[in-house]
Amino acid sequence: MLQLALALQALSIPPGLPAPCVGTFQATAERECPRFVFFDSGESEFRRDWERELDAIAARLQALPGSRLLLIGRSDASGPAGANLRISRARATLVRDALVARGVPLDRIDLQATGENDLLVPTADGVREGQNRRVDMFLILSR
Repeated sequence: MLQLALALQALSIPPGLPAPCVGTFQATAERECPRFVFFDSGESEFRRDWERELDAIAARLQALPGSRLLLIGRSDASGPAGANLRISRARATLVRDALVARGVPLDRIDLQATGENDLLVPTADGVREGQNRRVDMFLILSR
């Protein structure tokens, strides 16, 4: 119910003002609220139930000429920091490749990886948290 209320509230925000997003994210005039693809622990393969989300992102990007997509790969705090950085990059690359396969031009996708930094759900080092194992997808709107 809270997510529906936030979604309805976001629709009524005047143009140019920040829109509320689920979690700690804040949209700007140039950037939509993030969409997510989550991963199992230690995995850089997304589950097939995320196919529909990727289809929707690809369609939205293709419908907005000049817009770009920022993918940020993330991990939880379990495992060594270097390994977490590598897996977060592998996750973002996997999502990028899946979107390219859906017709999104490669040159419209920017890719970053943060590893275990900037956790959505703060945890101690070594703690597994499913919401931190994800790729954030931000649609950057053209001006």
